[in-house]
Amino acid sequence: MSDIGLPVVYAIVLGIGATALLDLFSWLRQRLSGIAAPDFALVGRWVAHMGKGRFRHDSIAAAAPVRGERELGWSVHYLTGIAFASFLLAVWGAGWVRQPSIAPALIVGVGSVVAPLLLMQPGMGAGIAARRTRNPWIARARSVLTHTVFGTGLYVSAWAISAWGPG
Repeated sequence: MSDIGLPVVYAIVLGIGATALLDLFSWLRQRLSGIAAPDFALVGRWVAHMGKGRFRHDSIAAAAPVRGERELGWSVHYLTGIAFASFLLAVWGAGWVRQPSIAPALIVGVGSVVAPLLLMQPGMGAGIAARRTRNPWIARARSVLTHTVFGTGLYVSAWAISAWGPG
């Protein structure tokens, strides 16, 4: 595989692996504690409305539904995971996958919480850092926990590649 091709494959595998672990965590958390998993249809609705020039909503749930919003939302969710994995590889290099360490994965994972706090939540009507929600500090803590799980998923995925994949 070319020098360019392998990092692209790494980014895809890392991003999908980390995002899948995050989804498993969300599913387990919902089953065990009743905390609702994210509704990616609303993410799809938000992104679809961007295509119509609307970037901010008072409540994305109150915005007009869009055909295919659930599929779009899930696609954006996984593509975002791949984008953050790409960022990790751009900063630490593809060699990190062959000898992964937890710090870079957690730096990127926890650092990625900036995206929902400053972009997604305000755009969907929750305000900056969820300040318009009923319990902003709980929402913020859940965001940090979720993104820590994503960072852990980046590490676990890299470890799996290093143990079983091409070097």
